[in-house]
Amino acid sequence: MKKIIHVILAFILVQFTGCKDHLLEMNVDPNGADPKTVHPNMVMTTVLTNVGKNHMSLHFDDIFAGLMQHTQKDGWGSAHNEYDWNGSQSWSHYYDMLRDNELVYKRSEELGYEIHKGIAITMRAMLFGFMTDLWGDVPYTSSLKADLGGNENTFPEFTKQEDVYRGVIQELKEANDILSKNRNDYSADPGSADIYYGGDPTKWRKLANSLLLRFYMRLSYKLPDFSKKGIEEIMNDPSKYPVIMDAKDDAMMGFPGTDPTASWITNIKFDSNMSGFRRIKMCATLVERLRTLSDPRLSVWAARVKTPIVIDPNAPQGTDIIVSGERIISPDKLASMNVKLEDINQNKDYIGLPPALEIPQGYNLSPSALQAADNPHVSWLNDIYTNTSHSLLKVRLMTASEVLFILSEAALKGWSVGASSKDYYEKALQASLTSWGIGGGDILAYMSQPSVVYKGSLEQLIDQKWIASWSAAGEAWFDYRRTGFPKLTPGVNAKGSVLPVRFYYMNDELNLNKENALKAIEGLEVTSYSNFGGDGKNSAWSKPWVLQGTGKPW
Repeated sequence: MKKIIHVILAFILVQFTGCKDHLLEMNVDPNGADPKTVHPNMVMTTVLTNVGKNHMSLHFDDIFAGLMQHTQKDGWGSAHNEYDWNGSQSWSHYYDMLRDNELVYKRSEELGYEIHKGIAITMRAMLFGFMTDLWGDVPYTSSLKADLGGNENTFPEFTKQEDVYRGVIQELKEANDILSKNRNDYSADPGSADIYYGGDPTKWRKLANSLLLRFYMRLSYKLPDFSKKGIEEIMNDPSKYPVIMDAKDDAMMGFPGTDPTASWITNIKFDSNMSGFRRIKMCATLVERLRTLSDPRLSVWAARVKTPIVIDPNAPQGTDIIVSGERIISPDKLASMNVKLEDINQNKDYIGLPPALEIPQGYNLSPSALQAADNPHVSWLNDIYTNTSHSLLKVRLMTASEVLFILSEAALKGWSVGASSKDYYEKALQASLTSWGIGGGDILAYMSQPSVVYKGSLEQLIDQKWIASWSAAGEAWFDYRRTGFPKLTPGVNAKGSVLPVRFYYMNDELNLNKENALKAIEGLEVTSYSNFGGDGKNSAWSKPWVLQGTGKPW
C-alpha cells in the first residue's frame, strides 16, 4: 500500500511540475517584444508616437494653452484655466517613454545601429530637458536603473536642475556626432519606423542642435556666459552644427486619422457629441492681440462668431431676438438680466473667452449656460479642428520659427550668431506664417504694419514668439518664466495673482520616494506667492534653480 501511495505522489509531482512549466510557457506573450531580441524599429515608433501625443495633449488640450491664454475651456477646465494643478501632474508616463527609449538605445548599441542610437539619445535629452523645465530637480543620473536592484536604483536621488541641463546638453552634442555621417554609411536605416523624419540622419542632427539652442537659451539669464559661448559655438560652425532654419526640417508628427488613438485630439468623427472640439474656445487675450495686429493666423485658428450680439438703443423695449444672424437686445432687456453694457462683447468677427472666468459657460449671454459648449456668442476653433487628420494638424515639437526667434534674441543680446536680430525676427515671422498656410501677399502686408515692423525690443520679439507657439504653448511658458513676457494677467478665478513657474512634485513621489523628494523641495526658493498653492515650499509659485536670482518673471 505504501508503495502504491509513493507511486501516486510521484505521478502528482510530475504532473504538477509539468503543469508549472506549461503555465510559464502560457504566460509568455507571443505578440510581445522580447527586450533581448527586439528590433529597435519595433519600439522606436512607439516612443516617437507617445512623445508626440503627450506633447499635443499637454501643449494644446490640457494645460499650457490655457496657462498662456491661447485658449480657455468652458467646462471641466480648472487646470486649464485656473492653474488648479496641486500634485496631480505626474511624471510616470515620461519615465514610461524613457524606459521604452532606453530599450531602443540598448538594442541599437548591441546591434551597432548608430542612427537608432543617435535618435534615442536625442529623444532622451528632449524628454529629460522637458521634465527639468517642468519640475526642477528630477531623477536623471540615477534613473532607469530599477532592474539593477537596490534602494538607490528603486528610489533614485533627484539630480540638481543645473546638472540635468548640463547633462542634456552633453547628450545632444553626442547625438550630433553620431548623426554626422551620410545616410548610406550607416549599417541600418529606421525608414518608416521613424515617423518624424523617415530615418534621415541629417534632419535628426538638425533637431539635436536646435534643441541645444533651446536649452542654452533656457539658461541665458542664469548662466549668460555659458549660454553665449554655447550658442556662438553652434552658429559659428554651421557645418559641424547644422540647425533647423527651414520649415521643411521642422520636427512634427501628423495623424493618419484612422481611429481615435491615431487622430487629432479635437476631432468629432470619434466623438459623437463633439465635446473635445466644442469645450475648447479661443482666449480673449490671444484673440484681441491678433485682432489688433490684423494677424491672418487668427482666421486659420479660430472661427468667426456664429451669432454676434448687438445692443440696439433704438429697439423696442423687451427686445431679445435673432435677426439676420444677429442677436438684437434692447438696453432695458439687458438691464433686466442684471448685465452691464460694458460686460457684453459686440464684436462681429472674433470673440475669445476671458481667462479664468468664474462661470465661463455663461460668458457673453450664452443662451445655454449649462451646456455652454454651444455658446454662439464666442469664437470656436476653426473647423479644421473637427478633422481626424489635416495638413495643419500636426504636433510641432521643434520648428524653424522657434529656432529663428531664439537666434533673434541671441543677436539682440549682442551675441555673434551670423546675422542681425532684425533679420532673424523677420525670417521667424515668415516661417510661422508660411507653416500655417499664409500666402506671400498676406505675409508682406502683415509684416509691413508699424506694429509688426522690427523695433529691437525683447518684449516685441517674445510677444511674436508667443503667438507663433500656438499648439506648442509650453515653449511660451518657458520664455515667460525667464523674460516676464508676454505680460499676462491671470483671470479673476485663477489660483494666483501671477502666473505659476513650475509643476508640483506629485503625491505619488512624495509617498514612495519621500526622502529624495523632500531634498528636492528644499532646493526650491519660496516666494511671496508660494502660498497660492497651499502646499508650502512645494508650490507652483516657488522658484526652481533656473529662476533663482534672476528676478524673473516677477
